[in-house]
Amino acid sequence: MIFRDALRSGKYIFFDGGMGTMLQAAGLETGTLPEEWNLTHPEEILKIHRAYVEAGSDVITANTFGANSAKFGERTSELISAGIRIARSSGARFVAQDIGPTGKMLKPLGDFEFDAAYELFKEQVIAGCEAGADLFIIETMTDLLEMKAAVLAVKENSDLPVIATLSYEKNCRTFLGAHAAAATVTLCGLGVDAVGVNCSLGPADLSDVVAEICRYSEVPVIVQANAGLPETVDGKCVYTLTPAEYAADLNAILSRCRAEEIDKVQIIGGCCGTNPDFIREIVRTVTAASGETLSDSFADLLSGGAYRGPHFWSDEPEEHLAAPEAMTSHAIVCSARELIDYNNKTAVVGERLNPTGKKKISAALRAQDFDLLLAEGIREYECGAQILDVNAGLPDIDEAGVLVRLITELQGACPLPLQIDTSDTAALEAAVRHYSGKPIINSVNGKEENMKAVLPIAAKYGAALICLTLDEGGIPDRAEDRIAIAEKIMKRAAEYGIPKKNLIIDGLVMTVSTNQKEARETLKTVGLARAKLGLHTCLGVSNISFGLPEREVLNSVFLAEAFTCGLNLPIIDPTKDRYMQTVHAHRVLSMEDEGSVDYIAYAQAHPTVAQAAPAASAPSQGSASGRLIGALGGDGAGSSSSAAPGGTKTVADIIISGNKAAIAEKTKELLDSMTALDIINNEFIPALDRVGELYEQGKIFLPQLMGAAETAKRGFDIIKAGLPSDTSSKHMQIVLATVKGDIHDIGKNIVKMLLENYGYEVIDLGKDVEPDLIIKTVKEHNIRLVGLSALMTTTVHNMEETIALLHESCPGCKIMVGGAVLTADLAQKIGADYYSKDAAGSAKIAAEVEAGL
Repeated sequence: MIFRDALRSGKYIFFDGGMGTMLQAAGLETGTLPEEWNLTHPEEILKIHRAYVEAGSDVITANTFGANSAKFGERTSELISAGIRIARSSGARFVAQDIGPTGKMLKPLGDFEFDAAYELFKEQVIAGCEAGADLFIIETMTDLLEMKAAVLAVKENSDLPVIATLSYEKNCRTFLGAHAAAATVTLCGLGVDAVGVNCSLGPADLSDVVAEICRYSEVPVIVQANAGLPETVDGKCVYTLTPAEYAADLNAILSRCRAEEIDKVQIIGGCCGTNPDFIREIVRTVTAASGETLSDSFADLLSGGAYRGPHFWSDEPEEHLAAPEAMTSHAIVCSARELIDYNNKTAVVGERLNPTGKKKISAALRAQDFDLLLAEGIREYECGAQILDVNAGLPDIDEAGVLVRLITELQGACPLPLQIDTSDTAALEAAVRHYSGKPIINSVNGKEENMKAVLPIAAKYGAALICLTLDEGGIPDRAEDRIAIAEKIMKRAAEYGIPKKNLIIDGLVMTVSTNQKEARETLKTVGLARAKLGLHTCLGVSNISFGLPEREVLNSVFLAEAFTCGLNLPIIDPTKDRYMQTVHAHRVLSMEDEGSVDYIAYAQAHPTVAQAAPAASAPSQGSASGRLIGALGGDGAGSSSSAAPGGTKTVADIIISGNKAAIAEKTKELLDSMTALDIINNEFIPALDRVGELYEQGKIFLPQLMGAAETAKRGFDIIKAGLPSDTSSKHMQIVLATVKGDIHDIGKNIVKMLLENYGYEVIDLGKDVEPDLIIKTVKEHNIRLVGLSALMTTTVHNMEETIALLHESCPGCKIMVGGAVLTADLAQKIGADYYSKDAAGSAKIAAEVEAGL
């Protein structure tokens, strides 16, 4: 039986448990990479695999998690082949090649390129196929874009099944801010065979995460939790959850999913701290409680063809291939951080990032002035846009290169999903490929040549798709003929496996200045698309008034009429109050805005809308206008209501929004009336403190934290440039290192970037660093603060030894520690002066140490 047949059976599939903790128990030495044992200790690896098979594991995961050429060079293929060969000899029903993160940070947070990550994963995939793997599992990811690179490497270089799991916190986000719902939608669109969660937490703490994944998944769900959180026992970091407790917590998740009718968890296993005893108990208790199969409804969907395995990735359609039945009714577009479900709802698409008729945008694109372009996107977000249309279509630029760069920068600065707008097919695929989330493609039309070019891209990447109702004959005069084109596109889309819910019909707005009948036909097209085809709709609203005076009046009235016909996604300028008034009023009248909460919030923030609006409750954080206020804390700096009198934004507003162009102008303005120290102490420092508070409260996430720090750095640079060199404020130097034996440095690299953006000079010693090198560096540079990082439980002892040597050799130096396996209690036990659970905490510690010098 092949693995996809096992999925279609609707029966539970059991994976194995942890490998790292088993290897440690078998004697893996500190500093030795686990994959090395595939060659040096194959009998120990085989013993572990066989123990899992005997415990009831259907799938054995080869010991290949970190086997990539960045770590092993030319030996990578040999290590992967050996790992898969050993797993196969265990008698496993299925063998999965394990693929973990590259260990590098992708742009925009880091310097590693998406394409470089793809090449690393591609090498692993080819090696795994040659070695005879049955499937791939890509796991422990926290960056959705890196996960996408890995999934594409599998899909483009093999026809084997692929399972994708990320590591989430209790708030349903990875530590890089990717939301479980958005990641699930994106990965299902890419055609993974199963999606889910592994590592990070125990099963009890993952209940909300699993439920969220199940609500949005179109494929079976996998759960591989840790054996709880590690605790300190006799000075060692251990996992204390018992097999019985783990299985009971897991059964509670399954019961919850059945009760909520989202019973999609089909694949179950374990991660850090689990062992064959855990798998044995899971198999026993799950089958005893639920039988061998999932709920009948989900099993029927799987066997009935809702789950088809991989997408049909071809440039040629199959006429007999129907689009799969959807397991959810969500109509979604998303970034990694924010998801918009526009199923029978309104979502505003901001139109300003388009060079057509905009000299400033055109000039910025030609000059690659991304600060100005990002500022424009942030402005649209703050004014209520929920999706940003992004267009770089100028004849004299490298559209593909500029569009990819713009999308990358935007996703680092603004959480909104993007609508990729280009008629250049090469630029379109490049942009969609590098996009972290599920975008909208703008657009396809009814011309055969165009459908053949665009539909495969939408199918391959799982994108939503705007369908223009025109073909070789142009734009029909009658709505019925436009709908006929929509039906043609819908049929061809189904042949590529694109579901109806991913199609958005554009009835095409033409100016009434030349033909007044156009408006009625466009509105009729919207109504027919909704009533006859059951599809969602969009319109470029402002085209209606071209060539006429008082365009905003005409546009807003047309927008209101379009809403009554069933318009879902108006493409408008959200900075125009008149348009947003119409949007908010429509949401009240259509009952989208329950209790008129968003309307009242918008009116209060825009007094011209309602002269004396009564006091009301705070806006909901899910609202269009209230989202920014909610995300930034409402009562503090950064909300639209906290700007200075006259509508001028404060330094805090600008830093929190990540608007680098605006902070440059604001800093120059302040230097005309304030001293440099006053600006730093009274403006920048309080703003950064507020950013830290919002991050700790879970109201902003790592990309926003880094963006705010980079924005503040831009302002600091301007201040320093105007100071005499001998009076320029300089922060202390800080040494960072991942301790001896530990090769994981993502956390350290994030801390480095944040501290540098706060103005500290960081001496980065890298990973797997000997204590002697740390001590030598501290003495040479008279360092007063060292940051040590460790991810693996086996390297905590090395951290303790390094701390003891530092205290002995450099008594005036303070030490802060961090890493996934550490807690405040453990940090104290091993002698650290400070413990930081995240990058924001490290900045506070640095400030405290510097203040005490």
